[in-house]
Amino acid sequence: MPNQLKQLQKHAGDHLLLLAIAGITLFGWLMLASASSVLAQRYFNDAFYFVKHQMLYGGLIGFSLFLLGYFVPYRYWRKLAFPAIALALFLLILVFVPGLQVSSGGASRWIGIGPITLQPSEVAKLAFILYLAALLEKKGEDVKDFKKSVIPFLIILAIIGTLIMMQPDMGTLLLITLVAASMIFVAGFKLRHLMIIGLGSLAVFGLFLNTARYRLERIMVYLHPELDPQGIGYQINQALLAVGTGGLWGLGFGRSRQKYYYLPEPAGDAIFAVIAEEFGLVRSVLVILVFALIGWRGWQIARQAPDVFGRLLATGITAWILLQAFINIGSILAITPLTGIPLPFISYGGSALATLLFASGVLLNISQYSRD
Repeated sequence: MPNQLKQLQKHAGDHLLLLAIAGITLFGWLMLASASSVLAQRYFNDAFYFVKHQMLYGGLIGFSLFLLGYFVPYRYWRKLAFPAIALALFLLILVFVPGLQVSSGGASRWIGIGPITLQPSEVAKLAFILYLAALLEKKGEDVKDFKKSVIPFLIILAIIGTLIMMQPDMGTLLLITLVAASMIFVAGFKLRHLMIIGLGSLAVFGLFLNTARYRLERIMVYLHPELDPQGIGYQINQALLAVGTGGLWGLGFGRSRQKYYYLPEPAGDAIFAVIAEEFGLVRSVLVILVFALIGWRGWQIARQAPDVFGRLLATGITAWILLQAFINIGSILAITPLTGIPLPFISYGGSALATLLFASGVLLNISQYSRD
């Protein structure tokens, strides 16, 4: 363990953050049991198939990874930053290997090994945050140098971005780009460098939008949800209908109507619509407040971290959770375009839950060394 950690008195960590993570995860299983019940009964003759699968592959493995992240001093992960990003890139490439590739809805974002299905982009999110935190700490004052910091950052972002867009998964690329932006801002990149990166990113995303018709259609639906309600506007209109049906207090747990084959992906990226329908506006706001609490505690941990690596790692993890939640909920409420990004800790997906729980453990470990 580095000297700077040895010199600090280790304490219990952030209890409030721990409570928020545990609460939102347990609530996620509860909501998944309701939101996925209809589809699970139809395809597997077991209404609890998806939630049991989530608890086994996401929860059990995720809890083990959470303990690993919580108890292992966070500086240790700095040594594994390069192997982690190399593994993530390797997994992203495996997505295109016949026999391992698992496709759904026209996208190839998963690899299948026996009964286990893994989504490499979820691993890539955490690996990229870890690698970028280590890279920026290593650069020190050179973060202000364009050649020494900006170019290496753009190269690794371009490599990961290319592999993710080949799946294709523009939503995940957008999330990773925004998380990276928060980290390089905290690291101290010059304003003009940030502006160059920002303008360049806008140009790249504009190009991506024009290369696929369905992406432009998503933007049009975002601007005009009433367009083609039975076609390209079907998902957002059904989501808004679910939210509106819930009213202030909701229809009651398990009583969603939209999950009966009306709402696409009720257990996936549209699960917040089911939450709003069953629990209503007032109680669904509590979910948003829990994510806000996680963001606030994460920011405090980053601010009080004992070193640059800890500060950047905490910033990246916090931004990841907060931005992903905002993008997902925003898309359901028609505040942002639909992206297909899942709701952290709640949407179905074992890979997503396991990596989020590991990242949460690391974040809590950083809080144990915070300077009060």
